[in-house]
Amino acid sequence: MPAQRIVTFAILLSLLGLVAACGPEVGSEAWCSDMKEKPKGDWTANEAADFAKHCLL
Repeated sequence: MPAQRIVTFAILLSLLGLVAACGPEVGSEAWCSDMKEKPKGDWTANEAADFAKHCLL
């Protein structure tokens, strides 16, 4: 029984990883559009740097 729980947990983690990775690539047109819609106060420092690098220049 415990082995089955471990397998189930591993499968759920894998599916979660796949779902979390489903987003536009940083620097793509879709990503830039999404960032323009997102409130500036919610941006991380990395997102702001990537936006400046890929969407403004």
